[in-house]
Amino acid sequence: MNYEQINNGILVHNVSSLELAQTLDCGQAFRWTENEDKSFSGVAYGKFLTVALQGEDLCIFGTDEADFLKIWKNYFDLDLDYSAIREEIRQIHPVLNEAAEFAPGIRILQQEPWEALCTFIISQNNNIKRIKGIVERLCESFGENIDGCQYSFPSAERLAALRPDDLAPLRAGFRNRYIIDAAQKVTAHEVELEACRTLPYAEARRELCKITGVGTKVADCTLLFGLHRIEAFPLDVWMKKAMSKLFPDMKPEDFGRYAGIAQQYIFHYSRMNPQLFEV
Repeated sequence: MNYEQINNGILVHNVSSLELAQTLDCGQAFRWTENEDKSFSGVAYGKFLTVALQGEDLCIFGTDEADFLKIWKNYFDLDLDYSAIREEIRQIHPVLNEAAEFAPGIRILQQEPWEALCTFIISQNNNIKRIKGIVERLCESFGENIDGCQYSFPSAERLAALRPDDLAPLRAGFRNRYIIDAAQKVTAHEVELEACRTLPYAEARRELCKITGVGTKVADCTLLFGLHRIEAFPLDVWMKKAMSKLFPDMKPEDFGRYAGIAQQYIFHYSRMNPQLFEV
């Protein structure tokens, strides 16, 4: 990976297989906003930054070399060869080949595990626009101020001290109770998020499902997007439709060691092509 420092940021050269809209606005993260110039601004790991593509060069504004190496190199998964992975995935099924070609710029973000768990609890029976609104209100209400107008994602410890009724202004409904239960169990180490990076997959899923309201879908999303378990294959409404219609004879484990990346190709392809499911 070749990078250099530029004014107010870092320039990473020759980042193939990255499209910002496909990656940051595809339903895996909820704190990014597209700007008029096609750059994106957002908050992650308590930092506010703006990212833009210049050809295949990635500009990351608002960071220094230390934070780039500590946070953003991993966050954007820059060490993983997505071109090679896509070539491998394409061989699995003709429709997966189409899905991979439809959105070849999707990468799996390596998000902070607690934020991923909490936001995917919020995502249950929800759409992306509404999820973003709830997450924004959560951060503004209980996160730390970063620069006067941006807020960090609130820690599990901060939320563990609250009651479900304290979250009423978020308009998250039944999810309030689940958020507080998750925060309390993570803070008390009744659920060990970091251990889920290395536990056998079934055990890691069971660990997360100790939380009230967390089923296999939220657990799999947390494992994939927060703990970089790229064998995870979350099944939400869109994915269940896609599997039934496009891959009727296949199971998640049939997609191999990069099942989570295949899942994102399928999810985005299905969501952007609803005509595939018309009767």
